[in-house]
Amino acid sequence: MENYVLHLLTMIGIYAILAYSMNLVTGFGGLLVFCLAGFYGVGAYTHTLLQVGGAESRLADELLFSAACPFPVALLGAALAGGGAAIAIGVVALRFRGDFFVFATLGFQMMLYTVLYNWNELGRGAFGIYGIPRPVVFGWEINQPWEYVVLVGVVDTMVLPFLFLLYRSPFGLSLKALRDNERAAESLGISAFRQHLSALMVAGAFSGIAGGLYASYVTYIDPTSFGLNESIFIVSLLLLGGSGNIRGPIIGTVVMILLPEALRFVGLPDSFAANLREIIYGFALILLMYWRPRGLAGDFSLR
Repeated sequence: MENYVLHLLTMIGIYAILAYSMNLVTGFGGLLVFCLAGFYGVGAYTHTLLQVGGAESRLADELLFSAACPFPVALLGAALAGGGAAIAIGVVALRFRGDFFVFATLGFQMMLYTVLYNWNELGRGAFGIYGIPRPVVFGWEINQPWEYVVLVGVVDTMVLPFLFLLYRSPFGLSLKALRDNERAAESLGISAFRQHLSALMVAGAFSGIAGGLYASYVTYIDPTSFGLNESIFIVSLLLLGGSGNIRGPIIGTVVMILLPEALRFVGLPDSFAANLREIIYGFALILLMYWRPRGLAGDFSLR
């Protein structure tokens, strides 16, 4: 039971990074994106490829590229790759507006999944990559569940306060101005393209870090962990909790992760427990959004 609780805390810490990254783009920038799981996956695969190489690796001959970098270097590489992927899609997608922008990000998500699923030389395709090394930080090899909680907690205490400061900075205020009235903001000299691209880059970089943490925690990744369903789940974390504020993402993350776990303990009949849990879970989310259309923490609502 203790390890189960520690696992949930670890996943909450990882998804909190994703939710707060999404909050910068959606809650403050007003852009609904369905490709954050793509940046998450790019970070996870980059981190993995930078770690699984070396003389003892059995995967070196199967992969197009692999290395044996230290954990902090691999995590930095994941951030750079996630940010780079965000810039690449942003340069194209930000030329569209409204629904067309949403579909552009959706297209990127689907293309990335297809590439990961079919390019066997890059990441072994549908088979995924196994044997990802455990994190080693300053000589400390992290193996136990409580050690992962500490590692994720330390990364969160570095990433989340930075995002909080960014929300309240002139950059965050300019994003809110663009969200509320883009034409008025641009008349004051604020570049919508540059600000939105910067927000996507930051969100992509931190999503890459979350992907690196996830890969090192589960020690196995495959494309199904970074598909469209994952992007929808990340959007749900933010919209359920409430976007455009500091409280909403963490509230949404905790509810979305703990609610389905709580339903495991309600004593449903084994013959149809899994399906019934999904129905109850979906119905509970509908009720929450009905009574709190701006999210549990309120504030900005996409229209």
